[in-house]
Amino acid sequence: MGYVEEQYEQFLEDPDLVDPSLKDIFREYGAPEWISPGGTTQPGEAQELSDGDVQKISATMKLVEAIRRHGHLEANIYPVGRKKDRYSPLVDPKNYGLSDEDLRSIPARWVWKNAPSNVNNALDVVKTLKSRYAGKISFEFYHVHDDQEREWLQQNVETGNFNVTLNPEEKKELLQNIAEVEGFEQFLGKTFVGQKRFSIEGLDVMVPMLNRLVHEANNDSVEHVLMGMAHRGRLNVLAHVLGKPYDLIFSEFHSSPDKELIPSEGSTGINYGWTGDVKYHFGADRDIKGKNEKSTHVTLAHNPSHLEFVNPIVEGYTRAAQDDRTHSGYAEPDLNKAFTISIHGDAAFIGEGVVAETLNLSRLRGYHTGGTIHIIANNLVGFTTNNTDGRSTTYASDLAKGFEIPVVHVNADDPEACLTAVNLVYEYRKKFHKDILIDLVGYRRYGHNEMDEPRSTQPYLYQNIDEHESALHVYAQSLVEEGVISEDEFKQLKKDVSKKFKSIYESMKEDEQDEPEEAAVPEALTNGLEEIETAVPLETLEELNENLLKRPEGFNVFKKLERILKKRAKGFEEGKIDWSLGEALAFATILKDGTPIRITGQDTERGTFAHRHAVLHDVETEETYSPFHDLAGVHASFDVYNSPLSEIGVLGFEYGYSVQSPETLVFWEAQFGDFANTGQVILDQFIAAGRAKWGQKSNMVLLLPHGYEGQGPEHSSARLERFLQLSAENNFTVANVTSSAQFFHLLRRQAAIGGKDSARPLVVMTPKSLLRNPRVAAAPSEFTEGKFNPVVEQKNLGTKKTKVKRVVLGSGKIMVDLDEALDERRGEDFDWLHVLRVEQIYPFPAEQIKGILARYKNAEEIVWVQEEPRNAGSWDFVKEELQKLVKDSQTVKYIGRPRRSAPSVGEPNIHKAEQSKIINQTLKLSKGGDSQ
Repeated sequence: MGYVEEQYEQFLEDPDLVDPSLKDIFREYGAPEWISPGGTTQPGEAQELSDGDVQKISATMKLVEAIRRHGHLEANIYPVGRKKDRYSPLVDPKNYGLSDEDLRSIPARWVWKNAPSNVNNALDVVKTLKSRYAGKISFEFYHVHDDQEREWLQQNVETGNFNVTLNPEEKKELLQNIAEVEGFEQFLGKTFVGQKRFSIEGLDVMVPMLNRLVHEANNDSVEHVLMGMAHRGRLNVLAHVLGKPYDLIFSEFHSSPDKELIPSEGSTGINYGWTGDVKYHFGADRDIKGKNEKSTHVTLAHNPSHLEFVNPIVEGYTRAAQDDRTHSGYAEPDLNKAFTISIHGDAAFIGEGVVAETLNLSRLRGYHTGGTIHIIANNLVGFTTNNTDGRSTTYASDLAKGFEIPVVHVNADDPEACLTAVNLVYEYRKKFHKDILIDLVGYRRYGHNEMDEPRSTQPYLYQNIDEHESALHVYAQSLVEEGVISEDEFKQLKKDVSKKFKSIYESMKEDEQDEPEEAAVPEALTNGLEEIETAVPLETLEELNENLLKRPEGFNVFKKLERILKKRAKGFEEGKIDWSLGEALAFATILKDGTPIRITGQDTERGTFAHRHAVLHDVETEETYSPFHDLAGVHASFDVYNSPLSEIGVLGFEYGYSVQSPETLVFWEAQFGDFANTGQVILDQFIAAGRAKWGQKSNMVLLLPHGYEGQGPEHSSARLERFLQLSAENNFTVANVTSSAQFFHLLRRQAAIGGKDSARPLVVMTPKSLLRNPRVAAAPSEFTEGKFNPVVEQKNLGTKKTKVKRVVLGSGKIMVDLDEALDERRGEDFDWLHVLRVEQIYPFPAEQIKGILARYKNAEEIVWVQEEPRNAGSWDFVKEELQKLVKDSQTVKYIGRPRRSAPSVGEPNIHKAEQSKIINQTLKLSKGGDSQ
């Protein structure tokens, strides 16, 4: 007693002076019970405590806390493999010098404040808490810093509030569900021998888990459940969660070259693109109605073999489904309208960097979706790589802990424990609007795919799996032991399931066909966009410009910036509307037309090159204000956010947002265009090909700063050539414009196709130095008349048609440099020259260029000029297009930098010399040969 009293006095003086375990006791329980308010010792049994007793209490407290923190290390979460029976000294009483007798002698309430009434002593406490933290379900949440969250998790885990208790009928229903999951896989395996299906077997319970989540969402009137997953179990999820008809799935397996299995009528209502994809990449949609008659729309996103790259895309879907965009200002998300379920592979979750980028978005204001439910489909091996070679962490889920995401580990062989995990994570997400993760630990019955043989690379594990009963049989056996079903009933259940699949398959027809027909590109895509009117009346532009210059009363903008912004007021008076004002007017008029805008990127609020200033900062209060939020007569939201330092995660998010909300004009702006190459998977697999593969429409805009200013590699080129390599079937528009009016009309045209069959993404090579170049400024009349022009002719050239010997074509900044050089050489004779700016490179404006060339019948050279190296930029794309247009007597030539491995030089003086050489060669008529 004296020892404890002394320790308590030291604790009051400074808590760090006492042992951490005693510090925890004093913090939780206060003064020892025998000390009265007056400080005198009270009689009672506690008086007989010795130093040894106190040390045992302290050791027991350490043990109890260790079970809470480290019980997962001994949990029975592995159905198979070497970790099946784990031991951790961290939760062994012997390691704390405690015997069973020691633990029996300590009252439960001394070490567990909220112990249930049937828990009498510390031994009962240890056994009970081990059953909670080290059974077939276990938890990690002590990395969560918020006390309220941690206490909520601890209370609900230790009381078992969300433990599933099923009545006999519910248990039979769950068994039926798992039987259909297994039966479906087995039928596919026997019927379509050797075909890839990425079987769910070993993780069968994932299907009832997902159905439970959807059911809970429907009960809470959630409007959208958005799901993303890789291949493992995808066909089963499509069939049993999304309701994709079995016969439609069977028809996709049929491999005969001259026959096609025809699904029954009503099974073919899922539309894909014209090139299609393999069956385990497709997604689906379904509306589910529950007892409350409310409908929940469930979506499984299309996903290529780049596994985790669907994660940010589904988050974008969800935010778009949550946002109210019907008013001015920022869109307001309703976090209860929609949520995300992301299903990950164990090797991919820890291995793919896009996972970390997406997790980092989860609590940022421009990207948060109110909590994602993550499920790791943990099959213990990645393709053929063991986790000892695939990760540096204890668990595949450990990455999540850095983002304070609670983790629930659960054994996939225990369906009721898995449903308990689902109950807990759903309620946590609903209460705290934060991500939470289930590590569903199972195995992979076969190899990575059904043509793979894993016994050569994981012999021990697969010997174990071969000897292990499936989850269906494990659960059925437990129900037989409980007396819920009999062995005969279980055998009949399996027969009935097998019979059902066989009957559906046998009812399908085989259709003889000579050759499969290739699907056509939608007509709306093959048509051009030239007919779209984008001009805006002068009075509307002037009114919007005036609105954009207003500030709340007392709002103090940085003085230098205020002077810059005030210059915009003179744009109409002086007849020069620069790039920044042209862009601002495009945004404002699009909003006034009722189209919401969302624009994000690493420095998008200000603009990397300080041209935009869409968000102003009060220099005294640091409050922010966006002029686009107070435009008169606007009833559409304007979202502008600085993104984290992420390309692939943010680009994927914005693509997903644009697909889910086609009426919104979504922008992603790269800090420098070069950095778009970090998002190459999203560009290749989704933005460029999503429409053709899956029928997925988007009209998002990519703003990629591009232009050679002597800033060296990684600050010059947006890799224009890569987008042109991806260009086909009018899958997107690639532009490199040189005037503020052209940019204005281009953006307004893009807004006009949102949600229509003609929708397609827009890639713009945006300027850097040209942002402030007066040659890019346009007169107000260019905004109030006309529309976007794919080809612009150089003024004051080409007037004497018979004298023109060379027609120069090019795109972007080099054409402005050329314009400046022509001005400097105004006295020279350039009757032999005409210059065309190709403002839209894809789709290539061949007819327009053909019409212009037809005017210059004496032209001998058609020259393409560019500042990018010969193996970059537009040359490799346009040379074939130009060859189609020229006469036999004409030659097509190239002027620009030679082929290079790096996109540009790093020395500014060398850059200037190269740029000057290109200009000089362009303005000097060659005597034949290929210009270099």
